[in-house]
Amino acid sequence: MTVTPSRLPRADTAADTGSVADAGSVADAGSVADAGSVADAVAGSDTDTGFDTGTDTGSDTDADAGRAADIGTRADASPVAETGAHADTGPVANTHPHADTSPVANTHPHVGTSPVAVPAARAAAPAVEHTDVAPASRGFLAKAALITAVLTAAGALLGLVRDQALARLFGAGSETDAFLVAWTIPEFASTLLIEDGLAFALVPAFSLALARRAQGAPGDPVRALVGSTLPRLCLAFVAVSALIAGTAPYLVEALAPGLPDPALAVDCTRLTAVCVLGFGLAGYCSAALRAHRRFLAPAAIYVAYNTGIITAMFVLGGQWGVRSAAAGVAIGGGLMVLVQLPSFVRQLRRRGAPVEQPPAEPGASAERAVSGALVATVLLFALCRQSQTLIERFLASTLDAGAISHLNYAQKVAQIPMTLSMMLCTVTFPVVARALADGDVERARHRVERDLALASCVLLLGAATVIACAPQIVELLFQRGAFTARDTAATADVMRVYALGLLGQTLTGVLVRSYFSAARPSWYPVAAMATGIVATSWIGAWTVGPWGVLGIAAANASGITVTAVVLLAGMGPRSVPIRVRGVLTELSKPVRAAVVATAAGAFVAGQLPSAVPGLAAGGATVGAVFVLLAWALDAQGVVPALRSVRTLTRRLAHGRTR
Repeated sequence: MTVTPSRLPRADTAADTGSVADAGSVADAGSVADAGSVADAVAGSDTDTGFDTGTDTGSDTDADAGRAADIGTRADASPVAETGAHADTGPVANTHPHADTSPVANTHPHVGTSPVAVPAARAAAPAVEHTDVAPASRGFLAKAALITAVLTAAGALLGLVRDQALARLFGAGSETDAFLVAWTIPEFASTLLIEDGLAFALVPAFSLALARRAQGAPGDPVRALVGSTLPRLCLAFVAVSALIAGTAPYLVEALAPGLPDPALAVDCTRLTAVCVLGFGLAGYCSAALRAHRRFLAPAAIYVAYNTGIITAMFVLGGQWGVRSAAAGVAIGGGLMVLVQLPSFVRQLRRRGAPVEQPPAEPGASAERAVSGALVATVLLFALCRQSQTLIERFLASTLDAGAISHLNYAQKVAQIPMTLSMMLCTVTFPVVARALADGDVERARHRVERDLALASCVLLLGAATVIACAPQIVELLFQRGAFTARDTAATADVMRVYALGLLGQTLTGVLVRSYFSAARPSWYPVAAMATGIVATSWIGAWTVGPWGVLGIAAANASGITVTAVVLLAGMGPRSVPIRVRGVLTELSKPVRAAVVATAAGAFVAGQLPSAVPGLAAGGATVGAVFVLLAWALDAQGVVPALRSVRTLTRRLAHGRTR
């Protein structure tokens, strides 16, 4: 076996963003829990080549430590050994005596559930000298999560600037309500085409194609997949854009029948319809690059998107009014594609050295992985999930002017902790999909359980801060110009109720990836989401009369929590077989810590009269109480993070004294 020297870190990737609108997580559970230290990656102890500098040498060997995975050692050469789990050592078969060598099912003694069926892409594949994707070492995941956090923060800040500009320029009245009805289009498009939806079908499909490419399949499975799917999807995106523009008056009437200015909403809807094409192409590029473990360009898309909207509002706002924001949505969609196109083209040009292999098994074709049934299930799930927004706006359109705006601003801020926590899953979803493509169910299970632990801790810390300091946050972000103190109070109340459903949002986001990561259709998530939508509709219709917007927010929180419970109950043969009882036991620890931290933070924040010191004191209290209690309870997602901070502090101190 030839050992390939590792190259300098590439600078084209390592992160992925969800949003503010779509963000993820500050640390990776594999990078934290696998090695006990994110600082290993930050301090440079792992050399990773998953970062694309833009200069391609034509080689497909992106190894963290040469070909260590071939001989059963850890790709990052760490002396820390993980017990009872597989190393994330990439596509090449591991010959370590403790590794599971079954190509389809894992018989790990700690897993008592049935194995999940996976595509037979890599059964009995001989080792090859060239692979397209670097082993997913702790260093790679840590770097990906770290840069994801940075770009997510940048996208989140720009999203807040966008919402602040919208509030300042147009207030929270009928004009903004009209735009927010049209905003339903990019919200749906981003969920269906970028964040969830197509990503659930395309990431596993590209992972399977990469596994077959590494296996030496005839031709280039990756290019074949692009050639068979991209042209047809482009035609579909154009057709949907034209359909939305043509039926805009009927859509507005259906979405918000009580809107005072439907003509303005129709104009905004027709402008935002263009984003379907941009979002579709951006989502396709994102899925392909993530499967190649190139994360920087996909992470930057919401930075480009929000930049386009903000620029359009300030440049065109004087003449076009709120229509300028709708035009910015269309412009931002184009920028999403442009920021990813160079890296996407580079990955398509790459091809590993040819390897003699037996003919591929029938049915193993990657392009066949994107079946009509798979696309239908993932799109229906995403459509059902996003329809919560339709229910909210339909019910809010019957209330006083500004109700939709209060719901929108509250939801955008409240969801920031959720999008930060989901960033981790966006980074690790290709790892889970590739593990299943390689037949390593145990590695996928281990990854999903750690994602649940860390994502829940990040989410609960953020949710506790949002609930405790909601008035101070809203006042600081939005109370200026046409956004009054009354708007601040109403938005803060709604935000606190929304935050009660954030844990359900995060659990749903993590668990649904497990159902679709094997590149096969599953109707169970669709049924689970439909159950949640029914609960949202019934509760909303019952509570909107007596409670107004607070009843709508409570319905949202209740419905998504029902969905999370149903998804968790169905884990097993339908998805990655996690240990549900252990997950729930672990989850109870940060939940208890968050409840106490919220009460303490709210008390402290309420003692100070102004927003800035109140937010600072309340947020610090929440953070301190949550971390101390979670540490005392030995929460899996917190203890390794504290160990990482301690390690990083020691290394920085050592660097200053050398």
